[in-house]
Amino acid sequence: MLYKLSLKNIKKSIKDYAIYFFTLILGISIFYVFNALDTQTAMIDVASSTRELIKLMMNTLSAVSVFVSFILGFLIIYASRFLMKRRNKEFGIYLTLGMSKRKISMILFFETLIIGVLSLVVGLSVGVVLSQLMSVIVVNMFEADLTKFTFVFSSSAFIKTIIYFSIMYIFVMIFNTISVSKCKLIDLLHSNKKSEELKIKNPFVCIVVFIIASLVLGRAYYLVTDGFLELKDAKDIFAPIVMGCVSTFFIFWSLSGLILKIFKSMKSFYYKELNSFILRQFSSKINTTVFSTTIICLMLFVTICLLSSCLTMKNSMNEGIKRFAPADIQLTNKRNMDFPHQRDLNMTYGYNQEQINNSHIDVIAKLKEFDFDLIKYLKNYIEVNIYSTPDLTMNHTLGSRLDEVRTSFPFLRYDTMEMIVKVSDYNKIAKFYGIKSYSLKDDEYIVLADFKSMVNIRNIALKNHETINLFGNILKPKYDECQNGFIEMSSQSINSGIIVVPDNVIDEDYLTYDMLIGNYKTSDKKQIQIIENSLNELINNPIKEKYLLPDATTKLSIKESTNSLTVMVTFIGLYLGVIFLISSAAILGLKELSESSDNKKRFIVLRKIGADEKLINKALFRQIGIFFMLPLLLAIIHSIFGIRFAVKILEVFGTDELLPSIIMTSIFLVIIYGGYFLITYYCSKNIIKENR
Repeated sequence: MLYKLSLKNIKKSIKDYAIYFFTLILGISIFYVFNALDTQTAMIDVASSTRELIKLMMNTLSAVSVFVSFILGFLIIYASRFLMKRRNKEFGIYLTLGMSKRKISMILFFETLIIGVLSLVVGLSVGVVLSQLMSVIVVNMFEADLTKFTFVFSSSAFIKTIIYFSIMYIFVMIFNTISVSKCKLIDLLHSNKKSEELKIKNPFVCIVVFIIASLVLGRAYYLVTDGFLELKDAKDIFAPIVMGCVSTFFIFWSLSGLILKIFKSMKSFYYKELNSFILRQFSSKINTTVFSTTIICLMLFVTICLLSSCLTMKNSMNEGIKRFAPADIQLTNKRNMDFPHQRDLNMTYGYNQEQINNSHIDVIAKLKEFDFDLIKYLKNYIEVNIYSTPDLTMNHTLGSRLDEVRTSFPFLRYDTMEMIVKVSDYNKIAKFYGIKSYSLKDDEYIVLADFKSMVNIRNIALKNHETINLFGNILKPKYDECQNGFIEMSSQSINSGIIVVPDNVIDEDYLTYDMLIGNYKTSDKKQIQIIENSLNELINNPIKEKYLLPDATTKLSIKESTNSLTVMVTFIGLYLGVIFLISSAAILGLKELSESSDNKKRFIVLRKIGADEKLINKALFRQIGIFFMLPLLLAIIHSIFGIRFAVKILEVFGTDELLPSIIMTSIFLVIIYGGYFLITYYCSKNIIKENR
């Protein structure tokens, strides 16, 4: 009988359960999708290094899933609390008719069980379908063969999802039992008549608190943007975080006391349509709204920053490979290690004497000593030389502006030797890479850099037209700012400075590296992998004790490591970001449904005094809109500065793709957050219509 009653109650309250079901299904499906990634990536043919990164990603996702389960568990308990509150009068009638609290607990047990089973069935079904789409995304991100794609079902993710959510439902059942055991008949029957006392705060106090909170928030914004250098240590970041959280709370607290006062002074607006009713409704629940609004605002802020940052990193690094890895292979070979200046700077540390003595051999000759003729695999290649001298460091290139720069950037190594290259050699590279080449007079030099922070530092000296003394030649800058260009291949802009000089000023005794850059004859990935595996195996050649093996950088290895890193960051960011977004929207939605339930009689009174249905629905829409928009607006303002901070951290990966990432994040917000808003509105409309 109790089971039938539970089933009947669910059917009767299906409208109340809409957001609850929607949240559970979303949570379960997302939980399954991200925990099924190991099955999806298992079918991808990748290098062993990439496989290790995938394993690391899955271990990280497993740890994140524990955190996510706590968030979803809290959300389910919060939703259950709302549903119980909606049915207080019903439970009071049960007690009045003689039903024991134990039987009411059993009814709730069966209801939770039925809802849990239905949610798991639907959520897992949706998750299995979505995981197929995720499989395609994973294959594309790793640039694997899509022809090998097959239907993927992860039994481990399936079982893990059932176990985690079953534990959550058990806690919900315990919570419901405790709640029922503590309830009193009088409170259950009259709970809908209770209203929060409206306390009008002192406007002067609110204004003072608002100004102080805004100043503290402004200081936090400054520390994570223009005042970034004041954060000397990683732990210093906690100060602006705490300042931001506390000031957010007090901004909402002060606004709660000011909004009603401000709009009451605007008579034409306050008494228009049902605006006075909306504002009074907003203010009447403000004591419980301030804290929850603060939490939701901060969760939305984290969501926006997480999604924007991880998507920016992914897009920028993918674009970076195309731009900064234009050749198939690059070999860098140490030269002239037996020269005095290299020994004085400990550049020979860790190498034996025979390796040092043989460092005069160029890269091609050295590979032949290893019995490996790379040239037969290349369709075209170039050789260039890189020079350095202890007489040209950042101390010298910054010149008279050194003290100014050192004050602002005390942690830079100013005694590091600059990378020097002949203009003819750089133009060979530029032609090979398909980038801009340069020309120089005999008394000029150019600084090439694309790492933004270093560009800004170097431009200070270049704008001051600082000269350099190179091997007895005084050179002046051709341009008053850094020019775009690079030599070393990578997946992002890492060039912090290359000094390009006329050929005739170079002293060949200071040759530090020679470099070979080439393209393979074949474009077949498997054939390229065989070549590169053979090159990597040279590390086991005994002759390495006599000749130092050149360092190899290849487009394929850059792609594999970059794809693995971006996939890991993207999936973890998406996982947490979407869960935070769902949680914040669901909490708001459930809270507003609870408010609509409490205010049902007030809407009935509005109808009785002549308000038509269109006007009431409009008022309801605006009321719910205020509660949804208020935390979102401040979260967006927080995010402007949070993303600026993230840009500084992500600068090494590139931030050129920030705008598309922000647009994609906005789409997520509109779909999920906007979806919850609409569901909340339509469910609230049904609630206030019940007693018409």
